[in-house]
Amino acid sequence: MTTTTQTNKDVARRFYHEVITEGQLHLLDEIIAEDGTDSAVPAGSVKGRGGFVEHITWLRANVENVTATVVDTVAEDDRVVVYWTIEGTQRGELFGVPDTGRHFTGFSISTIRFRDGRIVEYSVLPDRAGIIAQLAG
Repeated sequence: MTTTTQTNKDVARRFYHEVITEGQLHLLDEIIAEDGTDSAVPAGSVKGRGGFVEHITWLRANVENVTATVVDTVAEDDRVVVYWTIEGTQRGELFGVPDTGRHFTGFSISTIRFRDGRIVEYSVLPDRAGIIAQLAG
């Protein structure tokens, strides 16, 4: 299967909109390689596609009305860098902060590597300090 940089960017956008925001976890079979890795999944957790399910399920349980919006993408070969925002209302522990019920908006940068049109490596760098400051009020 031949993929293009644009195809990879489109898949990345789908990941944030359809999977994270809309919660369509069944799409992970289509978007994530079976052996895909998610750096946000703690050591000792589920590996592969199941790790993505675990991460997104946790996120959606702890952030009510979570919305992930892609602001910009930069891509070359098999890699896409995504600048995106996350917003929602905290409903569980987040970055060590117990549930505050506060709404927050944060910025994140993710690097994604693709193989055959599917995500094989996912790494995210969230603005932890900015989100924690909003939650602490």
